[in-house]
Amino acid sequence: MSDTATAAPRTWRDRLPAGFREYTEKAPIAAFFVGVSSGFPYAMIGATLTTRLAQDGIDKKTVTAFTLAFLVYNFKFLWSWIIDGVKIPVLHRLGQRVSWLLVAGLLVMAAVANLAFQDPSANVLQTAIAAVLVGAAGATFDIVIDAYRIELLEPRQLGVGAGMSQYGWRIGSTLAAGLALILAARVGWQMAYLACALFALPAMITGLIAGEPARHREISERKGIAQTFTAIWGPFAEFFKRSGAWLVLLFILLHKIGDTLANLVLRLLLNAQGYTNDEIAIWDVGIGFWAFLIGIFLGGWLYSSLGLKRSVLLSLILMGVSNASFAVLAMVGHTNMGLGATMAFENIASGIGGVCLVAYFSALTDLRFTASQYALISAAASIVGRLLTGTTAGAIVEQMGFVSFYWLTVAAAVPGILLFWWMIRAGLIDRSIGSAGKTGEGDARKDAPEAG
Repeated sequence: MSDTATAAPRTWRDRLPAGFREYTEKAPIAAFFVGVSSGFPYAMIGATLTTRLAQDGIDKKTVTAFTLAFLVYNFKFLWSWIIDGVKIPVLHRLGQRVSWLLVAGLLVMAAVANLAFQDPSANVLQTAIAAVLVGAAGATFDIVIDAYRIELLEPRQLGVGAGMSQYGWRIGSTLAAGLALILAARVGWQMAYLACALFALPAMITGLIAGEPARHREISERKGIAQTFTAIWGPFAEFFKRSGAWLVLLFILLHKIGDTLANLVLRLLLNAQGYTNDEIAIWDVGIGFWAFLIGIFLGGWLYSSLGLKRSVLLSLILMGVSNASFAVLAMVGHTNMGLGATMAFENIASGIGGVCLVAYFSALTDLRFTASQYALISAAASIVGRLLTGTTAGAIVEQMGFVSFYWLTVAAAVPGILLFWWMIRAGLIDRSIGSAGKTGEGDARKDAPEAG
């Protein structure tokens, strides 16, 4: 056999550029489809439900109160241990993760169907309870999907897999919201919600096709009360015995403060500068949407190319610099090109940051407690954002103005950047990585994960 024949690509995937190749592998594609199902419950209790309530004549104060249904997602860590430690009778033979994917998917479909049959104008309280049930079922589905994604992906695929999952989430939530509105105008809200319940199927079917993740580890060989105790307490005990665990937790709490503050008052800034709805739709929403998708791809590529530590540090710096671009926009005033450039940079940075940080948080988990630990980490990462409200940020703006406020958000991003840089130098990032980041192909502790 000639050297030319030997060197020829073996499959169509080998012909792809290196940056694209990993996106076509089985596990990242599976991450995309489970991401589609993860996004749709959020849409069902978000803008879609708000529109339905408004069309049914529910007053604005009551409509805004329905956003409390989202709070369920912040408390999902309270029952996440069940996903790790409780085996589903009969279905367990399919595997711990696949069996829970099926059960959680059915719960979401039932909850959305229940919401479909509610009449807000007749009983708004019952509708609110139905919305909370969708939130609880959706949060449970999220727990299972996150655990399934992390365990299905190899360490070298965590960045690309996080990107594909975010693509799926964005597409699933957008398609579900759009389909609901289109069908509601033609066949009514009941049929619209029932049709959208089918968005749970991609994750369920993916689980059956891809099967139980090979990296899944059982919590304990012990059964009964001992296993239950391990499932509840084990995730905490395992995480905090790691070197630098408390500093990692501090980073998780701090890293998004600047970014969260910056985005809370963006629309207030645009309104103050006199942007029209059309200008916002084009230069903010339109450009921002596509820039975010580009950022997601770049995030997966950077993680694969630079490794966990350098890609996360770079993403933190980019998110901090994007806040500075808002300060510049506030200084120069109304400019469509300036708004477009700012939103492009901001969303690319957010896409990169979202992927790299999700990959990092995924690598922190122990494969015995993937569901519990990731639920805890994601809750800790979002808690500051829940505490910082638009009202609080607006009050700060009134005191110091938009320009100074945005420079303050840049300053707020610095502690997270410096802390992560110091943890790299001290070796704490490597020592805090869980088994999800070092079991299988590749190692999150290396500067550049090995290509598949």
